[in-house]
Amino acid sequence: MIKRRPFPERRTDDNHRVGRRIRVPEVRVIGADAKQIGVIPTHEALAMADALGLELVEVDPRAKPPVCRILDYGKFKYETSKKEKASRKHQSTVLVKEIKLRPKTDTHDFEFKLAHIKRFLGEGNKCKLVVVFRGREIVHPETGEAMLSNMLAALGDLAQIEQRPSLEGKRMVMIIGARAGLIRPKPAVVPAAGPGPSAPSTGASPAPASASSAQAAPAPTGPSRPV
Repeated sequence: MIKRRPFPERRTDDNHRVGRRIRVPEVRVIGADAKQIGVIPTHEALAMADALGLELVEVDPRAKPPVCRILDYGKFKYETSKKEKASRKHQSTVLVKEIKLRPKTDTHDFEFKLAHIKRFLGEGNKCKLVVVFRGREIVHPETGEAMLSNMLAALGDLAQIEQRPSLEGKRMVMIIGARAGLIRPKPAVVPAAGPGPSAPSTGASPAPASASSAQAAPAPTGPSRPV
């Protein structure tokens, strides 16, 4: 019985089919100079790429016929990876910070958590406000709604509701985010040490120096000359 050799596994790190892995009978080819060559049989496109010492890379498999380019695949992968890293670098990540409250949160705790929420919103994040009920407090959910309303009123124009209050078991949850146009605070710039601007004149003349502070300049010393 003849055993067939298994097909080599396709590499999962590549997002493009290259060379002999392109199985379609014909492709639309873009040359190494980025000019359109047209629709030609796949074997002819492979021969053109081999003659230039380059590779045939499928860049748009969904087109009919698929679009392929003749290029240096190693350089192509490097440039693609570089663009993806640059795009991820400029993406801003929005975090959701959870703040827990009680139906009867005291004033000091309320102000403390209010300051944290303002800082989170100023950084461009979202806040998940959670009112936790204990025991029979769940019988009066309006106390949780009142606490969330008080927090929203204290935030004023800084916040907007992204998810209305909803009851999840013994927790009332509301999600808020920064209002559009909110400017994130920038760190204060400490001026470099150096001579600062002169103080404005107040019109008062400077006080005269005291006699005790004034000292006569010492006479020059040297060899005595005969009279």
